[in-house]
Amino acid sequence: MSIRDIRISHHVLPLDPPFPAAWDTRPRRQFGATVVRVEDDQGRVGIGSGDPMHGLPAYLDLFIGQDPCALERHAEVLSNIGFHAGRPWALDVALWDLVGQIKGRSAWRMAGGRGGSIACYASSGVHRPPEAMAAQARRMLAEGFPAMKIRFGRSTLEADFAVLEAVHRAVGGELKLMVDCNQGWRMPWDTQPPWTYAQALEVARELERYGVYWMEEPLHRGDYAGMTRLRRDTQLFIAGGEMTREWHEFQTLLERECLDVYQPDAVCSLGMTHLRALAEQVTAAGCVFTPHTWGNGIGLLANAHLTAGSVGTAFIELPYDPPEWTPERRDFPLLTPVRPDDQGVLELGDAPGLGITLDEDWLAQTRVAS
Repeated sequence: MSIRDIRISHHVLPLDPPFPAAWDTRPRRQFGATVVRVEDDQGRVGIGSGDPMHGLPAYLDLFIGQDPCALERHAEVLSNIGFHAGRPWALDVALWDLVGQIKGRSAWRMAGGRGGSIACYASSGVHRPPEAMAAQARRMLAEGFPAMKIRFGRSTLEADFAVLEAVHRAVGGELKLMVDCNQGWRMPWDTQPPWTYAQALEVARELERYGVYWMEEPLHRGDYAGMTRLRRDTQLFIAGGEMTREWHEFQTLLERECLDVYQPDAVCSLGMTHLRALAEQVTAAGCVFTPHTWGNGIGLLANAHLTAGSVGTAFIELPYDPPEWTPERRDFPLLTPVRPDDQGVLELGDAPGLGITLDEDWLAQTRVAS
């Protein structure tokens, strides 16, 4: 049994109307997806999706002819490639999907078999006025979600807190609320400094008044001392890790007790293979493992299978903020968008691997040159 071929394709979905992402000052007029297919010598094809993986084609010969089931070996090679090229972790996801097909096992069973379903929280992506955001929160509650994340980053903190106040009035006590401060995120043109510890603590004190469940990325991703201190000095859970890339960086976060909630993404850092090991470390430390999933449905499913099958969690992120961000937009590579049930629970099923079916016709229409 061996890997016969690896194919990478790039796709762009035009967004009309544009998506006004809260973390981007430029409305997004298109949404890109990179799809990787790994084929074995029996014609089975594993599917992954994630970053564009710039530079990866130069190293694909390191996998051709290899046993697809040697996941640990492949993850180590991908980690090395990540030093020389773009983030390659969608290939790890595709290998998991392929191995699941070879073994006739769903990915969540491969990850440990803890459970085949996982609750989701609604992760908003748009800066709405207070009453509009309150209406959105009521909608999420009605659709069965147990929790919702809102985003700060408006022109003033007063405007951010006006939104939180409105949402809390609307659903406080019925819907757990999280706040993403986005201080670890940077667009290429962002030059303003992230919050200091003192600024983050001031915001945290206000968030405590509203009973916010977690405060996400309150400081720069490399401010280990600040995160450790903030975690000690506030009653809130401190969340982060989505922008962290290297294994040793996660070890530093754990050793210095920086976070309560760890949010790495299998398609952005470490892949499913190494992330499973990290998830066990996180839970052994008494912390929460619940990945970031702002990509398309393939990455969402990879993170959901990994988490549900390995360590479990109260809920995982579901990027969902209609009408601007819908399952149809988010999951355009898939024949059927990923949707939880009316209790906010995503059933993963027992199909081999990730159970993915691509919309090949739509992918052909949206394909662009690499």
